[in-house]
Amino acid sequence: MPDIKAEQGEHILTLWQGAWIAALITGVITWALIIGVPLWFRRRRDDEVPVQTRYNLPIEIFYTIFPVIMVIAFFSQTVRVQNVALEMDPEPDVVVTVVGQKWSWTFNYPDTEAAGGKNVFTSGDGDEFPQLVIPVDQTVEFQLYSPDVIHNFGIPAFAMRMDVIPGNDNAFQVKPTETGTYDGKCYELCGAYHSRMLFTVKVVTEAEYQDYLAGLAQNPDNVSEAPVLGGEYSRNLINPDEEESE
Repeated sequence: MPDIKAEQGEHILTLWQGAWIAALITGVITWALIIGVPLWFRRRRDDEVPVQTRYNLPIEIFYTIFPVIMVIAFFSQTVRVQNVALEMDPEPDVVVTVVGQKWSWTFNYPDTEAAGGKNVFTSGDGDEFPQLVIPVDQTVEFQLYSPDVIHNFGIPAFAMRMDVIPGNDNAFQVKPTETGTYDGKCYELCGAYHSRMLFTVKVVTEAEYQDYLAGLAQNPDNVSEAPVLGGEYSRNLINPDEEESE
């Protein structure tokens, strides 16, 4: 796995490492029994034929109950880490509305102070991959939308990803722990140009983040009343009915 740069990802990394250790221990014990038992208890030339109807109740109980205990332990640990990784702070520091569309990404920053409370956004144009900019050491919530097919928004350095499903609003949060530039991609085969659905993630300081938003707000083409769909959908609002009602 890559070096993890988010708090949530650290829990997932620990689970991943623990699963490999448990699998190794289980494998060693299993192969030791498979290979060792026939060697240790093989019949010698002068041995009589053993009783064929004998059974060992304690051993039978052990090899029935112990695997069940193992499954329960692995499952409970997985659920615990999943709950921690997907725990949602009701008041995140930053909200980014992520739109996955064929075949790029749009990153919306709603209620941007530098834009007078309006939405600022950046979108891939097919020639250049879009860049997602977020602040370090702050809880960032990604709200995921798709206008067409199922995509999957993922950032390997955070060890987090989630499906982007039309008609189903998904979301997750991360807290980046280190500044830097990281790769992001779509993890769901979504059509002919799925391979174009790449993006970069730039984790910056709070001051740099505010400067970035201010820079977007200076360009009218990057400002809208509400989050928008990118690419060929670039000026369509995500919630046009709500806009009309306002």
